[in-house]
Parts: sequence; C-alpha cells; structure tokens
Amino acid sequence: MNSLRRSGLALALCMILPRAMAADAYPSHPLVLVNPYAVGGPADLLGRALAKELGEILGQSVIVENKPGGGASIGAAYVAKAAPDGYTLLLGTAAAHTVTPAATKVPYKGIDDFAFVGMVANVPNILTVHPSLPAQDLKAFIALARSEPGKLNYASAGMGSSPHIAAEMFKYYARIDLVHVPYKGAAPAANDLVAGTVPVGLLNISAVLPFIKSGRLRALAYANKERSPDLPHVPTFAESGLPDMVSGSWYSLAVPAGTPAAVVDKLAQALKRTQEQPEFKKILAAQNAIAMPQQKQQATEYIRTDGERLAELVKATGMKLQD
Repeated sequence: MNSLRRSGLALALCMILPRAMAADAYPSHPLVLVNPYAVGGPADLLGRALAKELGEILGQSVIVENKPGGGASIGAAYVAKAAPDGYTLLLGTAAAHTVTPAATKVPYKGIDDFAFVGMVANVPNILTVHPSLPAQDLKAFIALARSEPGKLNYASAGMGSSPHIAAEMFKYYARIDLVHVPYKGAAPAANDLVAGTVPVGLLNISAVLPFIKSGRLRALAYANKERSPDLPHVPTFAESGLPDMVSGSWYSLAVPAGTPAAVVDKLAQALKRTQEQPEFKKILAAQNAIAMPQQKQQATEYIRTDGERLAELVKATGMKLQD
C-alpha cells in the first residue's frame, strides 16, 4: 500500500472512529423530551410514561419539559433548533409537524428539520358534552346544533390539534355550525368542559375518560372503527350514521435533523423495547391508545402521507387553522 493510500485510509478512520465512539458512549448524561402541550393532558401522560421507560432502557434520566402553545409550534421549534446530538427529543403530533407549519409561518420546517425515531401510539377522539345539554345521543345533538347554528361552542387542545381537526371534520360531515374555542392543551380544555364553560368537545378519550365514568361529562360517539373497551355502551360515529368520522391523535418521537444515524438507531431500538414493556402496554391500554410500529423512514413516510390527507381535509372543509 503506497503512502498516499495509507494516509487516505488513516484520514477516513480518523473521521469514522470518533463518530462510532460517540455513538457507543451515547447517552452519557440525561436527555430532555419536549412535550408541546400543557401538563396533565393525554400527550403529557403518554410522554411521561415514554420518558420513564426510555430512561430505564438507555440508562439515563429522560426529563419531560412542557412547552405548550402556538399549535404545538413552540415546542417543535425549540427541538428543531437544538443541538443535533440526541439529547433533545420531541413528542411530535400532526399539529407540530404538518398542520401548523402548513397553516401559518413557523421558524422551522415541519418534517425536514427533524429525524424521526419512530411512531409511538394513536389515541382516538370522543365526542362529549356537558350534562346540562339536553342531547342524549349523536342524532339528538346534531338536531340541537342545527336548530341553533353558531350558538354551541366546542373546546380543543389548540389550533391545528387533532381535537380541532376532528371537530371540524364532524361539522363538515354532520352539516352543523359550532364555534371553536382553542386551549393550550387537552387538560385545560377538559377542565372547562367539566365546568360547563364550553359545552362540547371532541378530545382524546384519555383526557375525558374519568369525567365520563363519573358522570361529569356525557359521551355521545367514539371516533374509532371499534368501540372503546372502557366505554362499550358508547357507539362509534359509524354506528350512529357518520361512517367516515374516524379521528385520533398520533404521537411520534423525533430529534433534530442532522443527529448521527447511529444515535437515531439507538433511540429507535430503545423505542421498540419500550413498546414491548408490559408496563408501557398497560399505560397505553389505560388511555385506549393503539401502539404504532413504524420507525425512522416508515415513520417519516407515514407523517408525510398523513399531512397530505389533512391538507385535503382542510381544503374540503375550509377550516380555519390560525387566528
């Protein structure tokens, strides 16, 4: 081997070995998982369970930081601009990655500024009303809404959130007019639903399930293909006459674009192991959440495809995604 080839090989090894060593050492200190929604909501419950299991598998603490607001863009922008070293993670949603970036100007690219570790889970939405509303089922609610167009308000987890899109989809299919009241997460929205401040919501089932079971909210229809095992008496929208009304919140795990592939791979392996843990499975079941297996490129493709579907829905419904 001549000296030129030897020097080229040495240079290549000098470039590769530090990266490999860095990946082997990762993680060497605690990680941060950014949740772009408020404390106490479905994303927060899922995020904290995810952080706990990931931390145990990776051998380092994973600290959850809530950065709500801006249709999930505040938290997403924070992660997009973070160092691409695998220590700042994002609990992503459709709002963070596709809806809000498409609807308004944000300081990041919804998909291109991230490397996707994988999908985590999907949580179906459910239509609930305050008990003071006379409607006892979906048919009666639609009749009530049609008799009072523009008078009933509904709460969502924020502009562009899954509950917002679900409610606008429902309005479109049912041919009714409801007024949107956005919150900075499902927890504050659920609190005002229970208080009767806003009488209608189509939030994640995990955000309102305790209130339904206690009678403080009335469930009218479940936005999934099958009934909830926790609420077998509540029909699906399809059973109630709206076959296309299927909606839920998917959650992903992402890091800043440019994060070393070996680090993304290590996180993907940890995510897969997390989804296999009995305790994590119990937490998903308690939230009526459905685990999603897609990782890395498959997750990226899923998010792009879902974004295209939502863009078509926004166009068809004419829904407003920003103030």
